[in-house]
Amino acid sequence: MLDQPLRRLKERLFLPLARGPLARLQPDRVTQVACLFGLACAFAAGMGFYGLALVFWLTNRVLDGLDGTLARARGLQSDWGGYQDIVLDHIVYAAIPLGLALHSGESRVVMACAVLQASYFVNTISWCYLAALMEKRRVGAGHLGEMTSVAMPAALIEGTETVLFFCAFLLWPALAAPLFWLKAILVSVGVYQRWRFARVRLARLPG
Repeated sequence: MLDQPLRRLKERLFLPLARGPLARLQPDRVTQVACLFGLACAFAAGMGFYGLALVFWLTNRVLDGLDGTLARARGLQSDWGGYQDIVLDHIVYAAIPLGLALHSGESRVVMACAVLQASYFVNTISWCYLAALMEKRRVGAGHLGEMTSVAMPAALIEGTETVLFFCAFLLWPALAAPLFWLKAILVSVGVYQRWRFARVRLARLPG
């Protein structure tokens, strides 16, 4: 919901760094290091070191925001870079709640985590396949002027909201179960939003 306006703000903040002191960094390597920090966050959460996990999570997010800016600043954008970024992001998104659930060991937390993971699965299909169809019909990211590799139709829960939710998971692990349920419900609302968007938008476009 907040990704579009904040993505451009992030670009303005990171661009001086990408063209200055960090210009020699390779975007692909930054993406990979970001994933390592994300997995470190999951491991720390699984061990109950929530403060350290939060530091690792925020580092992951900063690096994840930096890699695309670096690629654009240096003319190194590629389909591989965009693909790698989204796959590694989703590995991290899956791993951190699992770490929290494993450390808790409570059945209610494990069940809530399972529901959250299921919502991620359906949500990913809802936008990835829609994005593929939009690119096929030439109304994707390039047509919409988006910075991402493929179109990402707006929904209630996007990257920005995910950052905030994961911070909440790590700040208040005792509330993991209700927070997992809340995020799963809101993600499901986003699935419905994209379903409606696809039903209306794709019906208006030539095949």
